[in-house]
Amino acid sequence: MISLISPSKAQQKLAENVRNRRLSMELTQEGLAERSGVPLATLRNFEQKGSISLESFLKLLMVVGGLEETINVLKPSKPNFTSIDEVLKGTNSTTRKRGRKK
Repeated sequence: MISLISPSKAQQKLAENVRNRRLSMELTQEGLAERSGVPLATLRNFEQKGSISLESFLKLLMVVGGLEETINVLKPSKPNFTSIDEVLKGTNSTTRKRGRKK
């Protein structure tokens, strides 16, 4: 699936969403930095530019909420069967463990 949003726009949107959650919790940047263990300078940089490590981002989500949802949204989708024949056909085949595309 091709996305129409660029990675930099996605980073900015994630930063905006975390900032909005922080403000809805009435937390200052200093308060969120202290609660999450993310350095204040890192949090400020994230809110301004969207740049942050994955570990720090997950730490922020632990405080403002959304960590479980983020994990769940990345789970592989289950196949949608339209008939019993598709179900039976799928049980006999082995699942490929490697990607095909480069």
